Amino acid sequence: MAAETWMIIRRAGLVFMIISLSTLLLYNPSGPLRFFRLSSSCSRSLSLQPLPPKAVVRLNSILKRASMKNNNTVVLTTLNSAWATPNSVLDLFLASFKLGNGTRRFLRHLVIIAMDEKAYNRCRAVHRHCFALRTHGVDFRQEAYFMTPNYLKMTWRRIEFLGIVLQLGYGFIFTDADVMWFRDPFTRFFPDADFQMACDYYKGSPDDMENNANGGFNYVKSNNRTIEFYKFWFSSRETYPKHHDQHVLDKIKSHPYVSEKLRLRIKFLDTAYFGGLCEPSRDLNKVCTMHANCCYGMLNKLHDMKIMLQDWRTFNSLPSKHRNVSIFTWRVPRYCR
Repeated sequence: MAAETWMIIRRAGLVFMIISLSTLLLYNPSGPLRFFRLSSSCSRSLSLQPLPPKAVVRLNSILKRASMKNNNTVVLTTLNSAWATPNSVLDLFLASFKLGNGTRRFLRHLVIIAMDEKAYNRCRAVHRHCFALRTHGVDFRQEAYFMTPNYLKMTWRRIEFLGIVLQLGYGFIFTDADVMWFRDPFTRFFPDADFQMACDYYKGSPDDMENNANGGFNYVKSNNRTIEFYKFWFSSRETYPKHHDQHVLDKIKSHPYVSEKLRLRIKFLDTAYFGGLCEPSRDLNKVCTMHANCCYGMLNKLHDMKIMLQDWRTFNSLPSKHRNVSIFTWRVPRYCR
């Protein structure tokens, strides 16, 4: 009887030790795991594949090096090997920062999230800040065609990842790699908004919830409202199965939980400054970014993105007095019609 009692005491002591060490690791108030572990414990059943602790530490280190010191913000994009090959989307994307007015400095703050090993290796060859976001059992190497299963998995993996970035305490500008950067976007952001997003079609007011939002370019501050919003957004994929992140956003952006409980301050960005092939920015004196949206097929995107860069070079070669009164406009869309 004494031996059985002693065995029960030893097992109880072992369980207590494991629980104590786990609590110390997960809820240590210092260190990068704090935000991630607290939130993931609430939504573990909803997660596609949360990051392992070592990956969170590595991610936090990269974000810290890349962040803008005045506002703890980074620029993020995701990339797979289909878009990372030489002379492909990635090269045009990086070229736009170098050709834009006052945009080269943002390359210091750009973190490229590679979705597969080839994309990661290519990133390491051409850029400073790269993070490998691995998803076991999913092949993200090929071009993910719109609304295919891999496309949906990729979009939701992105939302999950961006939520982790917010929980680590970093705000971000997320930009698709087919967005061309021509001017500093901060000059056109709303200072009082938590979450602001570009549009395929802009209806005239930044507060109009009927704007056709586009998830390919957005600026999000890290605070309790945005962290909880990204949790809600990610979990809503189960409420609206077989929908991608942008369709689900359209469903939830006016939800009482978002507008009344979280009081998330949402703004939509004018296509006059943040345009795309759906609705181009007509005045090149104002444009900040141009997105190769409303376009299917990588070759079509590449063709029209190259024209965008050519048009931008031509515009900037004009004498300043002619640029200010120029009626010069984009020659796109062409192949993306």
